[in-house]
Amino acid sequence: MSPLLRAALAYAADGVPVLPLHSVGAAGCSCGRPGCDRPGKHPRWHHTLLRHGLHDATTRPDMIQRWWARWPGANVGLRTGIRFDVCDVDAREAVPRLRKLLRDAPVAGPLVRTGSGGWHLYLRPTGAGNRTALLPGVDWRGSGGYVVAPPSRHASGARYRWVRRPTPPLPDCPAPLAALLRPPPRIVDGGPGGRAPQLCRPDRYAQAALVAEAELVAGAAVGTRNTTLFRAAFHLGQLAAARLLDEHSIAVVLADAAYRAGLGQPEITRTIRSGLRAGRHRPRPGLAA
Repeated sequence: MSPLLRAALAYAADGVPVLPLHSVGAAGCSCGRPGCDRPGKHPRWHHTLLRHGLHDATTRPDMIQRWWARWPGANVGLRTGIRFDVCDVDAREAVPRLRKLLRDAPVAGPLVRTGSGGWHLYLRPTGAGNRTALLPGVDWRGSGGYVVAPPSRHASGARYRWVRRPTPPLPDCPAPLAALLRPPPRIVDGGPGGRAPQLCRPDRYAQAALVAEAELVAGAAVGTRNTTLFRAAFHLGQLAAARLLDEHSIAVVLADAAYRAGLGQPEITRTIRSGLRAGRHRPRPGLAA
């Protein structure tokens, strides 16, 4: 049994939903896409074995064994927001900022050294979704997300590895970090006409919008699917520009919906990227985290 399969089965035995990710080699990412911007980090898609990406994550040993029999070198992805959330510290310069935020108080949770030299800190689930740039270089993986897990291989050739292995109970998210996950809504000045309407819970609005747009994409009729997907990515990209959603999460959810609608992977990838880029450049006024 390969170390990757053994690890996947061990995670599943602990109740953590697992999914196979693409692998990396001398030719780059196994997805085969030239210039792949997430080599070895995105879910595999297969018309019979893995139709829905992230949403196919499972704890079933028989399914996990089928996946790794088909893709023995697949990296291991773990669904977040169920057994744990993960604080993803990508940049070395982010560590001092995080320590300053936490006032140097130690957080003795499970810790992974990522293949890029960053850190994954595992914490008790908060119920929050994915967020980017909580601090420069610090992201959050929660409901609707996943992380790459040891002993997966990074594009650099380095392996993800445990520095501190999980031992229950997991620590709670420190209060200063939790406050960044659920910031109070900001009132935006509407100009001479007065103030713009204030959303009481913009984070909930954004999550509801993500679900609604995905449903529209999944149910789009032939002849309208690509346009519906672009519009969904555009609208959600506007929310990502306001830091209410994470672009990676948007792409995963919309890709899942588009596959169910019957679109092909190259078309899905191009359309989502184009829509997100357009939405990013035209953020919706009066809406901010």
